Amino acid sequence: MEEKFAAAGRGGEVGSVADAEHKSHKTLGPVHVWALGVGIVLVGEFMGWNLTIRQGGTMSALIGLFLMSLMYMGQVMMVSEMATVMPEAGGQYTMAKYLLGPLAAFNVGLMAVLEYAMLEAGDVIVVGQLLNSLDPGINVIAFTLLSLLGLAWINYHGAHSSLTINFFITAAAFATVILLLFSTKFFSPSGSLLKLSEYSNGLPYGPLGLIAAIGYSCWFFLGIEGTAMAADECRSAGRSVPLGGMLGIATLLTGGTITWLVSSGLMTPETLGDSVYPLYDAAKMTGSKFVTAALFAGSILACLASANGCINDSAEAWSALSRDGLIPNIFAKKHPKFGSHYISIIFLLPISLGFAMTGLLDQVVTFSIFSALIIYLLTCIMMFRFRKMYPLGTIKRTFTAPLFPILPIVTLIIVILGIFGLHLNYGINLIACTLFYFLASVWFLVRRYKYVDKETFMKAGLDKFSREMGE
Repeated sequence: MEEKFAAAGRGGEVGSVADAEHKSHKTLGPVHVWALGVGIVLVGEFMGWNLTIRQGGTMSALIGLFLMSLMYMGQVMMVSEMATVMPEAGGQYTMAKYLLGPLAAFNVGLMAVLEYAMLEAGDVIVVGQLLNSLDPGINVIAFTLLSLLGLAWINYHGAHSSLTINFFITAAAFATVILLLFSTKFFSPSGSLLKLSEYSNGLPYGPLGLIAAIGYSCWFFLGIEGTAMAADECRSAGRSVPLGGMLGIATLLTGGTITWLVSSGLMTPETLGDSVYPLYDAAKMTGSKFVTAALFAGSILACLASANGCINDSAEAWSALSRDGLIPNIFAKKHPKFGSHYISIIFLLPISLGFAMTGLLDQVVTFSIFSALIIYLLTCIMMFRFRKMYPLGTIKRTFTAPLFPILPIVTLIIVILGIFGLHLNYGINLIACTLFYFLASVWFLVRRYKYVDKETFMKAGLDKFSREMGE
């Protein structure tokens, strides 16, 4: 039994037949990486981001948007450098596996699972409440259950087709944001519907309110760093991963700026801060039935596309933990016909469903953001660890993050500000999240750690791959 799990912990040797077959199908380019990142994140423009307005006022949302864009640029560049040198795909989980060891890898993997599971729950909450706004008699719980079951069924039948569909759904949803912008006649000084100067309340709570709002600005970009998971399937990972990721951030920054401008110019801060679906509420303020219907559809499409991607990503992360022996190995099993991690999909479904049925959007959003911010904090630490283990010139890099060590330091400062900001209003929630991850770590150390060959798990695969890269 111990040998079985020790072998699982190695995650497979570099250069094996299975890896060779997998690596022979390198078909992804920057456009695919862009689609992967933006597809799962765009929903942040339709809901969740406006909690920044409630915490710190109109200007805090805009400042937070640009600060978080800097933080995510740093994340994408650091992850891009490390991901293209890792012996296998897996994003921050794989980096933690080889740079920080089993316990850190377990926590990063678990946090990634819950980050996406909570985002999925938030998506479904918003869709249910959108339908309820049309008719209060609609059974939201029934729709929540049917939505998640339907999306799980799609992912059960394989990720390729579902993620391809996601690309077109995301494009349609983004088009509705552009439609809303032009419907306000923002380009006309006399005919514009936007009343930004009238509705803006600036920074009503001062610098502390700004810090409180920063954490929720993550919602504009949450998940874009996951583009590194595609490194193993890219034709040129050193080009595709950073380029696709940075183009994704540019797209989301543009969309986020439009979202802030339109929503803040059509709605009072009080109304905007409490809205469950801010862009849809903003569309209703235009008085156009067509625009309102388009944003209703766009909001639902964005939420469903995001939830669909979340099911895929959370199952992938959970299966990676299982594959490496950090949790029972049954979850690594793939469907014999569709190739999906169907046991992980089925196992995680009730977790997202349970959180979705609470209807507590702000609580779900907080859990997701906190999990993500801890991963980002560890990513900065991993960047220092990576440069210490493999200084420039010792191994071949297909991409090198600039401005080291300034880049990880600045990124780390923004991450810490985000965590502190969340603590100001949701301190009990953060304590509960921390306690949960602490207890999960205790379980891992007691029940699973003994099965892991730490030297092999943490070092051997990366050293072998690094020697091959340096030749």
